[in-house]
Amino acid sequence: MAERMEYPAFLSKAQIKAIGSYVPEQVISNSDLEKMVETDNEWILRRTGIEQRHKAANDQLTSHLAIAAVHDMFSRFPAVNAQGIDAILVATTTPDMPFPSVASQVQQAIGAANCLAMDVSAACAGFVSALQLANGLIMTGIYRNIIVIGAESLTRITDYTDRSTCILFGDGAGAVLLEASEQGAFLYSNADTEGSGGMHVYCNPDNKIVQNGREVYKWALSTVPDKVRDLLRKAGLTLGDLDWFVPHSANLRMIEAICERLELPIEKALQSVVRNGNTSAASIPLALDAAYKEGKLQSGHLLALYGFGSGLTQSGLLVRWTLGTA
Repeated sequence: MAERMEYPAFLSKAQIKAIGSYVPEQVISNSDLEKMVETDNEWILRRTGIEQRHKAANDQLTSHLAIAAVHDMFSRFPAVNAQGIDAILVATTTPDMPFPSVASQVQQAIGAANCLAMDVSAACAGFVSALQLANGLIMTGIYRNIIVIGAESLTRITDYTDRSTCILFGDGAGAVLLEASEQGAFLYSNADTEGSGGMHVYCNPDNKIVQNGREVYKWALSTVPDKVRDLLRKAGLTLGDLDWFVPHSANLRMIEAICERLELPIEKALQSVVRNGNTSAASIPLALDAAYKEGKLQSGHLLALYGFGSGLTQSGLLVRWTLGTA
């Protein structure tokens, strides 16, 4: 087998041209959880930093959340619509059913014609992995406009008798439109998987999340900081060049610990976990859209998106933000 280059050339012709998001109306507060399982608000905040999470209604499936995020994007960016959409990629571990895909249901709902529709299953690294795949499709020259969505309805597979996991997870969706451009804004990417750690986060035969939080925490702290530094180094950049670090919002305490090991101020990290809980593949686009609405993201800002989780897998992407002020 040919030896892989240490610094492969990275080409991009993709830019983020629009963004949207959606979270269900129902909120599960820490006080609500106190009535469901042996826990309390102080314990949850101390261990996770989470104040609340959203729960899909009984008649809301992951496809409904994804569709709502796309409609939000269309409503906020009037020049964007289903016309000319070449592909839809949905990152999710909670599809409505094994098949048809969530992406195909989004395609039908928005009326995109002659469109590739495909789900991506990479858990909490799913959204970044889907962006990497979308960039590859655009590089072929065949695809020019791709919707990438991270969507989850994790509360459906949460065991509310397990106080170590039920405090974490919430539902939501975020969507972006990638557009072909000669000034590609994806600067570099990386990915890594340690399948031997897959038993630390999985869905059991009862269709419930099982997680060894201690092991996942140890793995993330021992690998993510070095991988982020490596991502920047191979792009010829440093942490000082970053405007924003956007990690998967698994747990605020984990984000704080990763930033500490990176020697990066926590103020430079964007997160969605405090108000939304851990939304797996949706956490990064939710964090991006929240920051965009708040005016934190400015055109030209350099972002490091970094997803990590079940697999154990991780995916990183350096992005030059291309949207103006919200």
